[in-house]
Amino acid sequence: MEKKLLKNLRINWLYNCVNPGYLFLLGFLLSIFSLCIFAAHQKIQHSIGFLIIVYLFSLIIIKYEKKLVVTTLTVVIIFLGLSVKAKSYSTCDLHNDILIYPDQINIKDGFASGEGKIGKNKILISMPANKELELALKRNQILYLSNISAEVKPLDPPTNFGQFDYRNYYRSKNIYERLSLKNYQLRIKQANFFDYLHVFRNQLKNYFAKLPRIVSFMISEMILAENPDSKNKIILDNYRNLGVIHLLSISGLHVGLYTVFISTICTLLKRDEYETLFICTTFLIAEIFLADFQAGFVRASLGYFLGKVFALGNIPLAKGDRLGLVTIIHLGIKPTLFLNCGAILSYLLVLGLEIIGEKNPLKQGFFLNLLTTPILLNNFYQFNIFTIIFNLMIVPVFNFCLLPLTFLGAISYKFLPAVTYFIEKIFTLIMNGINMVAQTKFGMIIFGKITWWQTIFLLIISSSLIIFYHNKKIRNRLCLALGIGYCSIFFSIHFPLQGQVSIIDVGQGDSILITTPLRRKAYLIDTGGKVNFGKKKSEPQFNRITLPYLNAQGIDHLDGVFLSHQDADHIGDLGPLLEQVAVKKLYFAQGLNENPSFIKRIKGKVNHTKLIPLIAGNVVKEEGIDLHTVHPFKPGTGKNEDSLSLWFRLGGKSWLFTGDLDQAGEQRLWQHFPLQVDYFKLGHHGSKTSSNPEFLHNINPKLVFISAGRNNRFGHPHQETLETLQTLKIPYYTTQDSGTITWTYSPFTQKNKFSTFNQGPLHGTN
Repeated sequence: MEKKLLKNLRINWLYNCVNPGYLFLLGFLLSIFSLCIFAAHQKIQHSIGFLIIVYLFSLIIIKYEKKLVVTTLTVVIIFLGLSVKAKSYSTCDLHNDILIYPDQINIKDGFASGEGKIGKNKILISMPANKELELALKRNQILYLSNISAEVKPLDPPTNFGQFDYRNYYRSKNIYERLSLKNYQLRIKQANFFDYLHVFRNQLKNYFAKLPRIVSFMISEMILAENPDSKNKIILDNYRNLGVIHLLSISGLHVGLYTVFISTICTLLKRDEYETLFICTTFLIAEIFLADFQAGFVRASLGYFLGKVFALGNIPLAKGDRLGLVTIIHLGIKPTLFLNCGAILSYLLVLGLEIIGEKNPLKQGFFLNLLTTPILLNNFYQFNIFTIIFNLMIVPVFNFCLLPLTFLGAISYKFLPAVTYFIEKIFTLIMNGINMVAQTKFGMIIFGKITWWQTIFLLIISSSLIIFYHNKKIRNRLCLALGIGYCSIFFSIHFPLQGQVSIIDVGQGDSILITTPLRRKAYLIDTGGKVNFGKKKSEPQFNRITLPYLNAQGIDHLDGVFLSHQDADHIGDLGPLLEQVAVKKLYFAQGLNENPSFIKRIKGKVNHTKLIPLIAGNVVKEEGIDLHTVHPFKPGTGKNEDSLSLWFRLGGKSWLFTGDLDQAGEQRLWQHFPLQVDYFKLGHHGSKTSSNPEFLHNINPKLVFISAGRNNRFGHPHQETLETLQTLKIPYYTTQDSGTITWTYSPFTQKNKFSTFNQGPLHGTN
């Protein structure tokens, strides 16, 4: 019996792949089921059918041991139960106090935000920070918020294709609601042992915050698994663009470095293996908490602990089965584990290392890229073909220079700050070098977002290729299948059979994407942008919304950008766009190029972009589309009344975009160009000052669109405008409840249709 158990625990990846280890199979199945639950979260249709297919495939694999079917079903049922429990959430009871820890709350510009706990539920909270709260958090006190006056809201979903899904991210942390507190009272909680861990973590955060910026970033990533400053986002972007983001907190690579260092010290102090294991395990448990249970760190720590326990117990557990056991334990602790992209990448990386068994770093890097690329394309829409080279160059620098210097710099700051600042200079040189290479985008391919079906298909083929690499016949077939798979997906994204007009949800602003089919041409009308009140500035919306939207469709350049007028909510993000996306031609109304504000926006950013002023009567003839300028009739300075207005036909339908043109301008436009249009975007975000009822009656649109921010301070769209639409019986979509509004057309089928990202209703159809 014992021998049979040990036999079932063994595994041989390269030469006996049809009989993989029992624990590995269970971990694999649970991971697949978890990904299916992830697919359900992402609203993928037929996910149940996909689950059945995968399960039948798994039964074929394990048919050599029929009793595993019953065991597997049992484990799956348990896991599904855990998943249901993980997703169960009761609405917050505001009669209960909110528990907050100092390390989970940040204060900026008199406003506090972060995570809290009310009853058994974790929540996001935001509130005005009074002096009492600031002082209590500085003293590292654990607090209760009582007598709460707050608004409870579910977490907002993304509203645009390609946009980061914060709701799903927080679901992985079992957070489903956010509270906006208006009034509260503070009460200090009597701290217990667990609370003191939070206090210690906050003390570390405060200490790290005092360090020079790059040293602070590195030590915070290594110890706390978080970025302490939004200014460091460029470092993360550079690491991601070069394909070495796993060197930070995702892969858990530094767990091995920690344990090697501690083990070396224990050996010098003549500690035995059991004492060394106890010391390392204690350290890793503490670090898991400090790293806020970051998936890569937990996975690596569990792997270390199980490996040592089985080795000391002389139990011959293969590495593949150890990984399966780690997966089972980790999913048991956190059923929502694989809702997090970082967790998926972390497990894929270690799985790749286990099944590759290849010592050649070039081959190893190639195989790892095969495994991780589908996940990267699904989440980040791009990859670098020279990632292997960048890893070979940067990994040694990171392991033997950056990492030890990071800890030296953090420790020496207390006693010899000069050493820390010297290390900061070294880091600055290294980071500037990495930044210089990353900014060239050398080897970067904007592939586009692939679906979860395509992701799973590419993963299966890639993993099979690695496993059967030594079988030349199978390897050649798998290489062919993988090549066909990637090429067909790439061409379907970059040479689409449909064109589109999309009103992108950029909040209180305008940005419209127009593309043509097959030899795709891409044009943007306005860039959107946030109006900043006061001195406070935030990250450009272009980086969070429009750039991911373009990249998700595989668009790495724009053939033309049309600017309606100077307002920040229309062209405020022009600078960030020109910095990150190649633009062939920049069109604008005559006179705007004399505007000092506009000149400042484009200065030094249009060296390879052709600037073209337009006036009424001009026609921009582009491949697949002719755009007619119907306003302004004389040069202006870029005010609302000078708005560049465009009319064009696409897929047999006519469109009109007028920016923030006022009612008088609309009347002049109609007098010179008595147009009939199918689709019209309402002027000035649905303001009562436009569009004019007579103008709407004259152009007689079948459908109109309103691009306005949720809960905007201007009250757009105004009730008068909505009543006008109702009177004229004109249906409308609004980005406020629909997210991005997309019209697609096909020149082959002559069919066209509207879709909205958030399935918002078509108003005015009753």
